[in-house]
Amino acid sequence: MAIAAMGLGACDDPRPAPLTIDNRLTDEEIAAGILTPEVMWKMSRAGGAALSPDGKTLLYQQTDYNMQENRGVTTVWIQDLASNVPVRLTDTSSNSTSPRWSADGQKILFLSDRSGSMQVWEMGAAGGDPRQLSALEGDVEGFGISPRGDKAWYVQRVQAAARRSSDIHTDMDKSKARIYDDLMVRHWDYWDEGEHLHIFVGDFGADGLKPGVDIIGADAAWDAPLAPYFDMAEIAWNHAGTMLAYTCKPLTGTAYAVSTDSDIFVYDVASGQTQNICKPTNFNTGEKIERLRDNLPGYDKYPVWSPDDRKIAFLSQRRAGNESDKARLFLYDCATTEMCDLTEDFDYNAMNVVWEGNDRLWFVAPIEATHQICRIVLGEGEVEVLTKGDHDITAFTMAAGRIVAELATISSATEFYEVNPADGALTKISSINGAIYEHIRMGQVQKRWVETTDGKQMLTWVILPPDFDPARKYPTLLYCEGGPQSVVSNGWSYRWNFQLMAAQGYVVVAPNRRGVPSFGQEWLDQISGDYSGQNIRDYLSAIDDVAREPWADETRMGCVGASYGGYSVYFLAGHHQKRFKAFIAHCGIFDFDSMYGETEELFFINNDYGGPYWDKENATAMRSYANSPHKFVDRWDTPILIITGERDYRIPYTQSLEAFTAARVRGIPARLLEFQDEAHQVFKPQNSMVWNREFFGWLDKYVKQAE
Repeated sequence: MAIAAMGLGACDDPRPAPLTIDNRLTDEEIAAGILTPEVMWKMSRAGGAALSPDGKTLLYQQTDYNMQENRGVTTVWIQDLASNVPVRLTDTSSNSTSPRWSADGQKILFLSDRSGSMQVWEMGAAGGDPRQLSALEGDVEGFGISPRGDKAWYVQRVQAAARRSSDIHTDMDKSKARIYDDLMVRHWDYWDEGEHLHIFVGDFGADGLKPGVDIIGADAAWDAPLAPYFDMAEIAWNHAGTMLAYTCKPLTGTAYAVSTDSDIFVYDVASGQTQNICKPTNFNTGEKIERLRDNLPGYDKYPVWSPDDRKIAFLSQRRAGNESDKARLFLYDCATTEMCDLTEDFDYNAMNVVWEGNDRLWFVAPIEATHQICRIVLGEGEVEVLTKGDHDITAFTMAAGRIVAELATISSATEFYEVNPADGALTKISSINGAIYEHIRMGQVQKRWVETTDGKQMLTWVILPPDFDPARKYPTLLYCEGGPQSVVSNGWSYRWNFQLMAAQGYVVVAPNRRGVPSFGQEWLDQISGDYSGQNIRDYLSAIDDVAREPWADETRMGCVGASYGGYSVYFLAGHHQKRFKAFIAHCGIFDFDSMYGETEELFFINNDYGGPYWDKENATAMRSYANSPHKFVDRWDTPILIITGERDYRIPYTQSLEAFTAARVRGIPARLLEFQDEAHQVFKPQNSMVWNREFFGWLDKYVKQAE
């Protein structure tokens, strides 16, 4: 693969030596021919694709890792769609991310830390001649150039509030205390020290990007885009380059913790004024304009302007406090301020919305544990599901009548596919990890429909070991999904990889139990307020169904899961009736009472538990707390591995400590694996390798080798 010259003189280049990336399999790995953690970490991870305006070239970013150095690097690539030959445009001495095309397709704009901090850069459409466009104090977290090229938005951190004691008690500058008068004191994996991400709009031209104005407000103690994911897709220029739409949740403290009520705001560049289109007021009377706004108290996100700038499409949830309510595709008329729900009769979520002309919208929807591209023509009403098959289309890009999708399956990481806009036919156009797949045997994936205890049909993925022999008996694992409102889709994971588990000789059973999306809102909603009920019975229906197969060894079964899946493991440990030989719980909820006071986004726990533990008149909440896993530890009798991250503030590591203490005091074989520098998930290469060694070591000892 060719590497374009970067045009920087070696003596002037401040970057460190390039990170060595070696994705080649060893002779031993080729001879073994199975997926291992070491092989998985040699895989390249591609995404963030964008077609050039003429539809001829695909732009994307790719991340590769060096296990010995315990770090990775992200580089920018292009692929000419006539030859389908990928070309890397940046080297591995710095991270280059968020690539996008200039409006005329003549330049590639991207973020890079090559100058010492993350700034905006540009280079030619074929690479080369890189030029730094911003020299702002502090890192640029995201950016977007206006279509007419005279302005740009960018996102940076600002100190919006005083939280550190040294800022308040200035004579105590060595104090490390933090001071709070309200929630949220911490979020996801960080403590609130008064910093927030804000959107700035500045001049942009031949001299690059100039410092701009903070359109959120210097003292605004909230984030845009929203915490904790800070998705830059929540910000969008109109096509005239005169207005900027963005998502914001202008709440603080307890109000922020208990609500998901974000809105779409529109900033007018010329006047500097901002309007909330979800909660507008009459400019003459100051009164709130009702219409459909009473149906917009939940998350409103991801604004996208129509090409003529007359409409804004966005995603909206009806119920404040329910982060897993249906994501409806809404349309806002900029002239009349009227709104309509385009997916009222479509019982699935919408995401990744793209306009084609002024009368057609394309989007991705989760449907029966897959993700498909859909479209709707304004005025016709019905959603058409375009693509078909057992796969996950996680994103797509459109230009000049062409569509390229990012597609993964349980057996393959993300590759690029061209989508026929007429019939949805998929044509693979990349082979990012082809050299690895060529030598690695994957297990067969079965799509199984299991009858539940209440007579429903539940889709369950069953992944068989490579070289499966139906005459043998295999140890079998029940996988418990997190979320809880997360689909067990036909997609690839670098953390909980079903093919990796199967390659170690296990049959993997992965049910889409009650509470996951893609099977309609009723199926999803059932789990809220009923953690210990039907979805637990769904788990057991799935594992019992597979256990009846002659090749599944019901005397050697294990149960694993993370987050809500970790809760499921803890609960099943007291209710499994001797089914399992071992458990593994990663960052699971153990004690509902203490969890309420330890977590941060209280809207989640209020919705899913039914309320706080002191609300004695709340029957739903009292049922939830009565079925907290810690109340059934007297029934625990099975070895358990407990994994947690010290920086996890969603399900704090103290939940795992409580569970480990209970298991050991009761004399149950247990091991605690605690990561000092990880949060709710494990991302660092060497931490992941330790995680996998401990994970499979525990299963091999107590499941595979069980008598």
